[in-house]
Amino acid sequence: MGCLLSTPDVAGGARRRPKNIGESVVFVPGLRIPRPLDFAQPLGDGLSKSLVERLSALRTRIEVMAGQEAPMTTKPRRTATQHGGSTLTDLQQALEDYLPVLLGLVENGNRLTHNLRFCWINQEDDVEETTMSDSWYEVLSVLHLMAVLLLSQTNSLLLPNKATAGCQNTSSEDCKRASIDIFLKAAGYLDFAVQKVLPQLPLELRNDLPLDLTEGVLKSLCLQALGLGVEIQMGMAIDSINATLAVKRRLACEMAKYWHQAHEYIKDLPLANGWGEKHKLFVQWKHIEAKAVAYYLHGLILEEGNASADIAAAALQAAEEYLKESKKTCEGFHMALPSSRNPPLWGACKYLAEKIPKDIPSKTINRDSQKHKLIMQIAPALPDFALSLKPDEYQLPSMDPPGKPEKPV
Repeated sequence: MGCLLSTPDVAGGARRRPKNIGESVVFVPGLRIPRPLDFAQPLGDGLSKSLVERLSALRTRIEVMAGQEAPMTTKPRRTATQHGGSTLTDLQQALEDYLPVLLGLVENGNRLTHNLRFCWINQEDDVEETTMSDSWYEVLSVLHLMAVLLLSQTNSLLLPNKATAGCQNTSSEDCKRASIDIFLKAAGYLDFAVQKVLPQLPLELRNDLPLDLTEGVLKSLCLQALGLGVEIQMGMAIDSINATLAVKRRLACEMAKYWHQAHEYIKDLPLANGWGEKHKLFVQWKHIEAKAVAYYLHGLILEEGNASADIAAAALQAAEEYLKESKKTCEGFHMALPSSRNPPLWGACKYLAEKIPKDIPSKTINRDSQKHKLIMQIAPALPDFALSLKPDEYQLPSMDPPGKPEKPV
């Protein structure tokens, strides 16, 4: 069995929390940063010297780059020369190089799995540093970091008027489609972590995981990635003259369902400091916003159909109320530390901001009690579509066995 050690303070300097992370389209959790680890002593003669050296070199590279990236992860317009040449892409590649070598310690019940004390700094937990003597904890931490880096990449891609990741105009269809693919990949990492890696840890260790690695947070992040992917599709449908109201409503309902599930997983978790509180506010904001879009489009379809005028008006007024509530929650999200800024409106948000003020005033219901009753009738009437956007299926890479020829680091 592994052992656990948690400390509230990190020797040699606590985790660095930025006070401002700039414009934010996508919530990017604080990076989990690995602490230095000496492979040589715990492994002894159990592995070849060359493999121990390779493990050490790969992990040291990740330690250095993750420490440099952590305070600025969500900042756009990164260049290859910043932070000594470290980029998010370089860090992602380092993690992909490290993972198959790490698996050599965990596959087939390797007795060396519990010889190492893996330590990571946590961002969403009051306990700043968690150490576990189980290599599956290291695998889980690596997958989480890989997913968070992808979320950071999409944030840069989707910020308007920024020349990032090769996109000269981030409102382009190519950037949006690229973001959907990245969201699916991130969701795949997180889904695999929940379904395949968490069960490998003993129950007592799973109960002691830092909050940002608990099942609820991982599932919520996975659903957030899927919800954001549908949001991009929704924005593209709104901009398309060929997309019908029915198609737009279907996407809006899928988006609302993803965010509802994400909110259910995270709402009762004790994420109360810094990143954790901001995380909750982001999920709450996007959930309310998704409901506003769904009710608005549902109201338009009711208007076109044979439903009564009052029922259609109630749906549109529900959309207006949800939109007002989402704006307040959005402000709360951006004010929460580390503070952020809302970029110019785009996609479904821009659509609602432009349409609702024009459409709602002429469709009011005289009696508030009647309005409330009608809105309550509409709630179960929104179509309950099966979720169509799925995470990319992820498989752990083949392990690099001790006898495999070494690759240059």
